Amino acid sequence: MSHVLACTYLCDQTESRTITIAGSIFARGRWYPFLQNQRTISLSFPHSLIPMKHPVYAAACQVDLPNPKNRAEMQLNTDAMLQMMEHAVAGYSPFFDVRLVVFPEFAHAAPIYHTVEELLSHLAIPSDNEHVERIGAKARELSCYVQTGSFLEVDARWPDRVFNTTLLVSPEGEVLSRYRKANTWIPWEVHSSPHDIADYPDEVFPVVETDIGRIGVATCYDWLFPEVLREMTLKGAEILIRISAYMDPWGATSPMDWWTVINRARAIENVALVVAANQGATQGKYPPFSWPGGSMIVDGDGRILAEAPDGPGERIVVAPIDVGNLRRERSRRVGHMMPAHLRSSLYTAHQESGLAPDTNPNALNPDALQKRIQAAKKNWGIADMQGDGQ
Repeated sequence: MSHVLACTYLCDQTESRTITIAGSIFARGRWYPFLQNQRTISLSFPHSLIPMKHPVYAAACQVDLPNPKNRAEMQLNTDAMLQMMEHAVAGYSPFFDVRLVVFPEFAHAAPIYHTVEELLSHLAIPSDNEHVERIGAKARELSCYVQTGSFLEVDARWPDRVFNTTLLVSPEGEVLSRYRKANTWIPWEVHSSPHDIADYPDEVFPVVETDIGRIGVATCYDWLFPEVLREMTLKGAEILIRISAYMDPWGATSPMDWWTVINRARAIENVALVVAANQGATQGKYPPFSWPGGSMIVDGDGRILAEAPDGPGERIVVAPIDVGNLRRERSRRVGHMMPAHLRSSLYTAHQESGLAPDTNPNALNPDALQKRIQAAKKNWGIADMQGDGQ
């Protein structure tokens, strides 16, 4: 007589990281459980190896807030975002667990002034600030991760520069990562990029391992550079967060709809989940542009799981981020597994930067940035036509 032994395991992925092994035996035409022989084994291993019990949910929070003119006015925006966190997590709690809340670019403050000096004077704040403290406290209360809206940051190591910065905050209220926009939207944005600083000491593209998956974030225009998201993917990112202030006509509306095209393309080419929160501000609040919203969550095959309708206005877009399924897909696939098919050594032109670093922050202004862009185009072999089309 043959016997078949079947073993299963259960895993507590958030607390003690233990595996409980139980099983059953097949004999005489039926299964006999042997739960009395159940064993619990304490192990230590990365979150990425822990089987997911069930998908968690993410909320992309689209905001329509006034544009602060000074640091004191930023308080009102933070108040509104704390309320949206409550709505996203507590409001949906009867249905599922929202563990990740994402806010868009410039949710705390937009660069409404034209010079670095004015931004430093009126709006720039250090990354350790009261707004992050309040968000951290709310994250602890709601037991969720938060990707903050971006703010204009000043760092004492480079006091004459402004960065466009977002932080990932843990359910314990701790800052897990700091991301500074690498590809600023030139020539209008006068923020510094890590690219502008010689021997930049911090991680440029951080990826954080958490109990809901490995998380990377990039900001708005960064996403038009596929190298950014591929870099994070090769570092292990499973959830790619996009915080954005993407305006018309390139936003979520036809006929261009760059927003949707890029979000889906980055998900497909990296076999990664995408959580993308866009500004939903009306044109009068963030002139001179109008902001089409369209915040969305996309799976690793580029399917849109949930999205806000086109047009301004506050929205909370909620969908599952099934990292367990993503890991199974990445593990199973041989075809259409682009990160594993990458032939990096072929791309020699990438070894040279197109845009020269700006080592002088006083030269960060639209006129100087346009000259740098023209120099990069010339090196690329593109003549400056000055818009005459000839």
